[in-house]
Amino acid sequence: MAATRRVIEISIGEEDLAQLEAIARSRTAPASWVERARILLAYQSDPSTYAVGEAVGVTHQTVKRCLDRALRLGVMAALDDSPRPGKAPEITADAKAWLVSLACQKAKDLGYPHELWTTRLLARHAREHAEAAGHPCMANIVQGTVCKILARNDVKPHKVRYYLERRDEAFETKMADVLCVYREVAVLRESQSETSNVAIISYDEKPGIQAIGNTAPDLPPKPGEHEGFARDHEYKRHGTLSLLAGIDLLTGKVHARVEERHRSREFVNFLKLLDAAYPAETAIKLILDNHSAHVSKETRAWLNAQPEGRFSLVFTPKHGSWLNLVEGFFSKMARSMLRHIRVASKAELKSRIMAYLDDVNSEPVIHTWTYKIGEAA
Repeated sequence: MAATRRVIEISIGEEDLAQLEAIARSRTAPASWVERARILLAYQSDPSTYAVGEAVGVTHQTVKRCLDRALRLGVMAALDDSPRPGKAPEITADAKAWLVSLACQKAKDLGYPHELWTTRLLARHAREHAEAAGHPCMANIVQGTVCKILARNDVKPHKVRYYLERRDEAFETKMADVLCVYREVAVLRESQSETSNVAIISYDEKPGIQAIGNTAPDLPPKPGEHEGFARDHEYKRHGTLSLLAGIDLLTGKVHARVEERHRSREFVNFLKLLDAAYPAETAIKLILDNHSAHVSKETRAWLNAQPEGRFSLVFTPKHGSWLNLVEGFFSKMARSMLRHIRVASKAELKSRIMAYLDDVNSEPVIHTWTYKIGEAA
């Protein structure tokens, strides 16, 4: 007489049922999850391990093990693999710490010509020095194991991330001075006064603008062939120019000169340009960096010869040029007008830069500063 079939009672709630159905249909879930979800769903419809095994494509022993796990751990927990004891780790925690400490040093400091480690070089160094360091378990370590140990400790000795060392002890004070000027601009704009006896200029130079020419004509886009312009790889250098520019933060007008160089005499010429652009009773305040041309004897001599209160300079701190609003204008110019530019001469480059600035001044945009403006006194 055949034995009575033993039915394993598996209780599946509505929420678990919905999750199992979603996993059974999934194309991205782990294959083991999908298989076990299908087993549990099929067993709920037909409580026969043989029938379920035939329907899913597994043996009835596999079905029974899945059901036993669901009964013991719960329906959703049965989808995961049970933890296995595995082989006892051979590399000790101290050895791993030693390897990480090596990775935190430069390879050149340990006698190698390399500036930084490669994982292959670090593995070789560990193999050669493990015995002497008291970690014989690393005598046969390979590159892959080194990568795993470093990854678990979030160490990447082959990479360099740059930072900026603060070298100006008066950084905060100078930054506050610049922010106070921006706050003054905001107050003047809020007053909506049509006439002002103050002009506030954000000034800087953009040196090294390359005048590059083509050696062959550009080919225009052609539908179905190439979607953009085609350009020959060879080019001809005609030299470089420097743009000296300042933005009036109250009106948005850009004052500029294009020069061959950016020495003290060119800066003084720019100051003369500003002097001629504003009435004699207007106080001109410039925000600028600590370039040598801005503090040279020639520049100071010219400024001292001007009427008192005509010009005042507010310097950004060292490595703090990001505080100068004109940098954003230069960035936009480089990404738009100067991007991929080709000219036949430096004269053409100068004329196109001035034409761009004339276009900007035809509809001037007032630049505003908001970052940390509330901290200004």
